[in-house]
Amino acid sequence: MKLALGLCGLAVTALIAGCGSSNVTSTADVAAAATNASPVVSEQNMKDKFIKTEAEWKKELTPEQYRVLRQRGTERAFTGQYWNHHGKGAYRCAGCGLELFSSKTKFDSGCGWPSFFAPLSSNAVATAEDNSHSMRRTEVLCPRCSGHLGHVFDDGPKPTGLRYCINSAALKFEPKK
Repeated sequence: MKLALGLCGLAVTALIAGCGSSNVTSTADVAAAATNASPVVSEQNMKDKFIKTEAEWKKELTPEQYRVLRQRGTERAFTGQYWNHHGKGAYRCAGCGLELFSSKTKFDSGCGWPSFFAPLSSNAVATAEDNSHSMRRTEVLCPRCSGHLGHVFDDGPKPTGLRYCINSAALKFEPKK
């Protein structure tokens, strides 16, 4: 996967768009974008797909969770519950409970959103091209419920060099037992 460098700043565009820009050029993502196909999703998560009506989602989620997960919204920087959270455990999708990230891969990127350098596994998240707000970025989605989580950029730390910039409203933290 090749991503173009995205810089995190406090410019209005960055605050609206989720802190930077990037461009995915992997074969699977390009093919999906060219055909307006669904995000890249593994077969393992497809069999457990969460399908609900918008009325069901609205009933089960808070207004902020619904805005972020179902309407592809972005919370303001430095306002979410987990941007400065340091507990040990797992971060799950607030929509369906799928385990997405471990606290072991969380780092302080300084951009105001929870940041991770890797998902829990290669099929823990899905990606799709996002050309909104006049930018080319890579959207991160829950592979089970298709909820919008945030975006991934190539300005993260080693070992991956990636920064998964995720909305707190899209997550639920489960402390390590």
